[in-house]
Amino acid sequence: MNNWNFLAEKVLLGEELTDQEAHTVLRCPDEEILELLHSAYQVRKHYYGNRVKLNMIINTKSGFCPENCGYCAQSRDSSAPIQKYRMMDKDTIIEGARQADQLQSGTYCIVASGRGPTNRELNIVTSAVKEIKKNYDMKICACLGLLKPEQARQLKEAGVDRYNHNINTSEQHHHNITTSHTYHDRVETVNHAKHAGISPCSGVIVGMKEKEEDVIQMARALKMLDADSIPVNFLHAIDGTLLEGTDELNPMYCLKVLCLFRFINPTKEIRISGGREVNLRSLQPLGLYPANSIFVGDYLTTAGQEGSRDHQMIKDLGFEIDYVTT
Repeated sequence: MNNWNFLAEKVLLGEELTDQEAHTVLRCPDEEILELLHSAYQVRKHYYGNRVKLNMIINTKSGFCPENCGYCAQSRDSSAPIQKYRMMDKDTIIEGARQADQLQSGTYCIVASGRGPTNRELNIVTSAVKEIKKNYDMKICACLGLLKPEQARQLKEAGVDRYNHNINTSEQHHHNITTSHTYHDRVETVNHAKHAGISPCSGVIVGMKEKEEDVIQMARALKMLDADSIPVNFLHAIDGTLLEGTDELNPMYCLKVLCLFRFINPTKEIRISGGREVNLRSLQPLGLYPANSIFVGDYLTTAGQEGSRDHQMIKDLGFEIDYVTT
């Protein structure tokens, strides 16, 4: 049996995992998963106690995307039968904030499909954000695609606290997932947000035919980017997408991935995101021992768990909802 507590002690002393140790985490024998989770929990508890951050997404524009991301039902190459609509109006976005507040979400995520925002779309978002900030004490995260520096500054001036743009996979595997933009394009957008004074949010999708080494490189890349919030998505393969039928994950492996991300990014918000329900299944509560954040409500084109069940899960664990927005 491995001494999993050694990893927690090492990380809390400010040391980094070696590549060998990172591989060992992902290869943890299933019968030792509780010991591994306990070790990751020591790190999580040190920085976040038993608090759980809640986030809610509103999909303000669905479909019509010119990009060819293999996982996405909104991609130009997808034949998935999703609902498609142009940019919502300001009042609908503001109404979503009210719903997020009712769900006790500390962060409201305004998401739109597309390569990047048009001037009209950016104006709708910034106008809505200004109104939301007047009425609700919550963080606003925007996720609008590739950003130009001046667009990042506009979002900051409107009151956007965080910008999400996922790296999704490792630099080496990126060309297998999409070719309509580069890995560098994604990193550049995260840096534009940072330079504008917006907190960077960037994460991954696990289960897209990547290798174990890719998962480790994803976690290390996000450490280098200094992303404050890291959504860890587990692929929920959608019929009609290029990754249709891909099913590489199981609950135990997902838990090991979450532990790895906690060890490599110990001080950061680790959020269990898309695919949580279908990949972690009955082991969802265990994911909150390494992670300290989840999405509530639905995702972009797939349904999430009903909000009251998430609240009950957190309560049953003896954890508490973190509604502090600072």
